Amino acid sequence: MFLKVKDLVFSYSSTRILDEVSLELEGSEILGILGPNGAGKSTLIRCINKILNPQSGIITFNDTNINTMTRMEIAKNLGYVPQTSTNPFPATVFDTILMGRRPHCGWRNSPGDIKKTLEILELVGIKDLAMRDFTELSGGQQQKVVLARALAQETDALLLDEPTSNLDVRQQLETMEIVRSLVHKNGISSIMAIHDLNLAARYADRILLMKNGSIFDVGDPFSVLTPENIREVYGVEAVIKDEDGRPYIVPKCPVKNCNECCQ
Repeated sequence: MFLKVKDLVFSYSSTRILDEVSLELEGSEILGILGPNGAGKSTLIRCINKILNPQSGIITFNDTNINTMTRMEIAKNLGYVPQTSTNPFPATVFDTILMGRRPHCGWRNSPGDIKKTLEILELVGIKDLAMRDFTELSGGQQQKVVLARALAQETDALLLDEPTSNLDVRQQLETMEIVRSLVHKNGISSIMAIHDLNLAARYADRILLMKNGSIFDVGDPFSVLTPENIREVYGVEAVIKDEDGRPYIVPKCPVKNCNECCQ
């Protein structure tokens, strides 16, 4: 068991965001977290990464309570990709990705760290951006650089908060293929908060569906992404199709008596 979350509670002032959330993450697994805005997806990932401190509950990684781990120890074990990233200091793409090696090497980079950075640049498909300034990149390019930095950490688990935000369709698929390949070939795990139901259905091994800060359902994509669950959580009618053994969700227009797209 890589990661275990038990009875997690988090609140902002008097507003409860997570209500006794529990989950388990196995090796070589992608767990997709779905739910509408405000369901608690990003908050859950930030609590797991110790960016936020929950009021109660326990999070363990490889049987170690994360509250006993330093920031550097967490960085050695958990790679994190936030929704949006800023790099306040001028740095090239190469140097930004190289920062991902710091948990292993401190401030002195070895030839092995340089080699690993070059490998990650090639893997993510951004080798041509290596000497560009991070701040000069588009939002989509920056997102791929931040993913590359997390991959350079060589952790046992990846926490991805909307990893495909700002990416076009082709880049979304390329990014998800990279994550799936790393997870299944290297035996690592990933928790992925995502809005796109069909991307989650296509790439996640299990789905955790959230509503109002609680877990509504969890299981394989076909058992969770049902018309009934989608109606209850999102308030949308949907048809579920089977596409090469994976569910494909076709939402119906929520506008009553629509004469434009529902003819």
